[in-house]
Amino acid sequence: MKPELRLKAARPLARHCPELLREAPGPDALVPLLDRAAERFARGFCAALAPLVGGKGTAIKAPPARRTDLDDLTMFSPALAAHSLLAAGPDGLPLMVAFDAAAVLRMVDRTFGGRGEAPSPLPAEFPVSADLFIHRLEALLIEHLGAVLRPGEPGWLAPVRRSPSLADLDPFPRSEPIAAIEFEVTEPSGETWLITFAMPLPTLAAALGSAPRGKPAPRKADPLAAPFAEIDLPLRAVLVEMRMSMSALAALEPGMVVPVAVARQVPLCHGNRTIATGTVGAADDRVALQITRAF
Repeated sequence: MKPELRLKAARPLARHCPELLREAPGPDALVPLLDRAAERFARGFCAALAPLVGGKGTAIKAPPARRTDLDDLTMFSPALAAHSLLAAGPDGLPLMVAFDAAAVLRMVDRTFGGRGEAPSPLPAEFPVSADLFIHRLEALLIEHLGAVLRPGEPGWLAPVRRSPSLADLDPFPRSEPIAAIEFEVTEPSGETWLITFAMPLPTLAAALGSAPRGKPAPRKADPLAAPFAEIDLPLRAVLVEMRMSMSALAALEPGMVVPVAVARQVPLCHGNRTIATGTVGAADDRVALQITRAF
């Protein structure tokens, strides 16, 4: 028997545009994409980092990325640095970031009211205060790097673990090719230091390859949100301001009584900026300030 039926397609064959049929970009195409993403990250992260390193005059330079491997990075890695391993995307692809140890300790010192100095020589490990600060720094970096790599996809980057030693962190297989970039940070004081990013090529492909791009979500700065919400700021209450002649100042001796007049509205200041005023009183047997006006 010979079938007499004529076969007919259930629907027209699909016609895909060239953009969908082209192959995923290879390493030679991905590294230039990383360079462009690094420039965007440097601009955004510089504004966020500036208050922690001294304010205006902070600059971050993004040099070209390079292809290397973990053995090469470990060879030139310092004995102490703030290394963080991040997981990218639903597959948890690895991405490593490292902050210079001396820079971290200067930021911690500045946060606690110091002049932004790091001990010399550096300690063998980070103190607890630095560990807490590194956690905040890591969260700040994840926010800005995620906004560059996957705008509109919060949570695409997540912290995995931290270590002061790159060898102990062991983020990637040693023989796996990786892309690395070293951002050069210049503080207002002139100090320079590095932020190092490194990721295997599959992570780079997932971040910058053929993955879909969403519209950047509008983001509003919130001083009450992490990582700044828990940073302690030095404040001072100015109880008395008075003028005294040089001769009277030179004649001061222990036991002398100097009459002063405490202002009714005592200013509460951070640096040279008045943030509130209040009246002097007592609370729990301690001198206290009751805020009457906040600016």
